[in-house]
Amino acid sequence: MSPLKITTRDAADGPVLKISGELDYANAAQLRDLIPTIGLRPGQRLTLDLGRMAFCDSSGITAMIAARNHAHAARADVALAAVPAHTLRVLRIVGLDRIFTIHPDGETAAGS
Repeated sequence: MSPLKITTRDAADGPVLKISGELDYANAAQLRDLIPTIGLRPGQRLTLDLGRMAFCDSSGITAMIAARNHAHAARADVALAAVPAHTLRVLRIVGLDRIFTIHPDGETAAGS
């Protein structure tokens, strides 16, 4: 088991949330609770850097969708970066790769 850790930083295009550990039923609420506190301005991009995410279940994907909804409500964009192969496969199977912009790494996504 790998505990969830979320760090936040500001980048040129907007806030970046770096997610490490397991984003699952036991702790996805941590991300869902953090999302509404992230200030976004129209035109910014909220980036979820998943490069150190060890595991993601449907609760984690639901939290990512909540992040997307938060960004869109602020007239901002959302991007996923460094998505692990197993999670990317699930996103593609369920068609979520069509609603998320996906970047190979955090720096590319955040415009750093």
